[in-house]
Amino acid sequence: MSNYIEKAEALVLPVIPLRGTVCFPQVQLNIEIIRGISLKAFGAAAAAGESRVFLVAQKDAGIEKPEAKDLYRTGTIARIRQVVKNPEGNLSVIFEGLSRAVVETVYEGDGYLKASVISKSILTSSSPSEKAQALMHQILVTVDSLREINPGFSEDARRAAESIQNPSTFADFVASAFLMEYHNKQSILEALAPFTRLEKLLVCLAEESEILTTEFHIHKKVRAKIDEHQKDYFLREQIKAIQQELGEDADEIEEYAERISSLKLPTQVEEKLMKELGRLSKTPFGASESTVLRNYLDTCLEIPWTKTSKEQLSVQDARRILDADHDGLDKVKERILEYIAVRQLTPEIKNQILCLVGPPGVGKTSVAASVARALHRKFVRVSLGGVRDEADIRGHRKTYVGAMPGRIIEALTSAGVKNPVIVLDEIDKLTRDAHGDPSSALLEVLDPEQNCRFRDHFVEMPIDLSDCLFIATANEYSGIAHPLLDRMEVIELSTYSEDEKLSIAKNHLIPKQLRRHGLTKRALRLSDETILEIIRKYTTEAGVRNLERTIASLCRKAARELAESDQKKSVTISPKNLRTYLGKIKHRDELPEESDPIGIVNGLAYTQSGGDLLKVEALVLAGTGKLILSGSLGDVMKESGSLAVSYVRSIADRYGIPALFYKENDLHVHFPEGAVPKDGPSAGVAMTVALISALSGRAVCRDVAMTGEITLHGKILPIGGLREKTLAAARSGIRRVIIPYGNLDDLDEVDPKVKESLEFIPCKTVEEALSIALVRCGNENALPICDATGKRFFKGADSIVGISQKATPCEELPL
Repeated sequence: MSNYIEKAEALVLPVIPLRGTVCFPQVQLNIEIIRGISLKAFGAAAAAGESRVFLVAQKDAGIEKPEAKDLYRTGTIARIRQVVKNPEGNLSVIFEGLSRAVVETVYEGDGYLKASVISKSILTSSSPSEKAQALMHQILVTVDSLREINPGFSEDARRAAESIQNPSTFADFVASAFLMEYHNKQSILEALAPFTRLEKLLVCLAEESEILTTEFHIHKKVRAKIDEHQKDYFLREQIKAIQQELGEDADEIEEYAERISSLKLPTQVEEKLMKELGRLSKTPFGASESTVLRNYLDTCLEIPWTKTSKEQLSVQDARRILDADHDGLDKVKERILEYIAVRQLTPEIKNQILCLVGPPGVGKTSVAASVARALHRKFVRVSLGGVRDEADIRGHRKTYVGAMPGRIIEALTSAGVKNPVIVLDEIDKLTRDAHGDPSSALLEVLDPEQNCRFRDHFVEMPIDLSDCLFIATANEYSGIAHPLLDRMEVIELSTYSEDEKLSIAKNHLIPKQLRRHGLTKRALRLSDETILEIIRKYTTEAGVRNLERTIASLCRKAARELAESDQKKSVTISPKNLRTYLGKIKHRDELPEESDPIGIVNGLAYTQSGGDLLKVEALVLAGTGKLILSGSLGDVMKESGSLAVSYVRSIADRYGIPALFYKENDLHVHFPEGAVPKDGPSAGVAMTVALISALSGRAVCRDVAMTGEITLHGKILPIGGLREKTLAAARSGIRRVIIPYGNLDDLDEVDPKVKESLEFIPCKTVEEALSIALVRCGNENALPICDATGKRFFKGADSIVGISQKATPCEELPL
């Protein structure tokens, strides 16, 4: 160890506080003086003859106006060597360190800081000891390793350090030139003993060398992943790499982890999400995979895995809500009330899958919304019309660009609970293509035994749908796949009668439109007769959508009329002035012929807009035996025509029809309104009666309508849509309706007022229908009918609907 001598001298000098740097004895320091207190201190020193100042470092470089407590106790007495004033008005000064000094007191005077200091001059021998030489050599080796990492350290400084033999000067020079942190420099400055100073210097250099090495490796890792044009990406990667080296997670990762733990997810779900979160933490910020993982985590965390809404299972309250929202629809209401009653007794029972089938506008979707309101559940509608891709139901794999979950998961997310009422609207409008069959994907959704573990391709985890109440809607059965239909309980919604439409209009549609158009009941008056006139002559539909639009049109016209006249306070619309508001009549019911016609029969048809009276016309022409069927008929209807001709041939002799009529004549059967497509087998009876009437020349009763499918041997088979067909018959003024015997039980569904206005005549065979439909000679009020045993009876004109209570047995009459 080298010996040293310490000399002390008391001085009072101006103080210039240093920020982020330290001045050493025998070393020059170039600083820019900006602060006011430093400029004044510099001016005072320059005015003195010796131009000496006391340079001392601040403990916190961020302090703008330091006080005595903000300064270190050890600094350097320095001499001003050179001054340059830059264009901004600041001073760039080169100081030369003279000696260390320890502060005794610091005070402020004349606008700057002054200090009373004790100068500490260190005198050492010129030849260092062996231990000092060893330390100096090791310090140079460490400096060489630093220069390999940081090329900013100059070779000139390295050579200058190597040429210094004095240990004290060597330590000060190396600390000034190669130490990065000013806190480390200050610790070297405070060490008075040269040997101690060398030891501290070696430790500080080793620490900074380790830090620079770590930074170098981080920089190297980042640079290996990016190119020189990705500056923004490079900066983000540096932050990420630094966080990884320090063992810190990003705020985003912590936020995801907190959300996962706070949601109390099922164990399997939580493990899966934590695994994906781990992958995200190791994925570069700007990588495409990180976007996929974030989207996946966000989607999964939005799914209500455990959150439910508390349902209310009160049959009385549910009945009140359903009755308030809808008139009629008794079958649907009863089924919903049964479901609620069973849930009330057995809460753990699995939800049933309901399918509401009916024409457009009869309230299928609104009924489902009322069910949700009655149960106090969330309501979500999933439109399936035109869906052709299986991925719309099951979702896409998350690795695909633009991947998203299927509509079922989106519905759950939208509801925010795991037990909503989900309406699968227009399920009969599903289609298929090369991407798969969406109806097959729905099989798992609508199976109570399977939907407790439904798998969406995007989520990749089983999701419990068993708490959801699924209600599907459709216009007709034909569009629903059979396996799908087999999983649902079907409830049919039939066409509204005139009375039901009147009630719906008065209780729901008119109040709704009055509110929407800012009108009151006094401002617009509509009588029952006016509403019925609108129903009969301006709307032709099974539901009430067109009726609502027509009422809305009246409200608009009334609002304009009131707005244009200051004196007018109300508008009254009656059947007499209705045409003024709505224009010409848009729909006229088909009426029976004025007299009993030959070859013209009143058939009955079921359409999407309800029932309709469909005339069937037959004409016999001289020809070669052609059968012409016209009127936009479908294949099934054409086959019914062929069946009718074959059956007529088999009974031609009973009605005086020439045996070779099918060879010598052309038969033309026509259905009017040729632009409207028609199909189905229920016109078989009507076509047969029309052909026999035309061939035999016998008239058909104009007040009789008929429906029924026929077989090759003349049996009449049951048909559908009896309620709608009978509604059309009643509107058109028909008195008697021939129906298949197999439809007797369906009379319970016929509107009560229709039952009062019509006589229903069930027939098992075509010949029974002929005995009713063809005009007879003699007593026209004595008409044969069959009872449940198949015996034939006369039915008096004053008998009740259905089987006559006053009928007496009679012999079978020849036709």
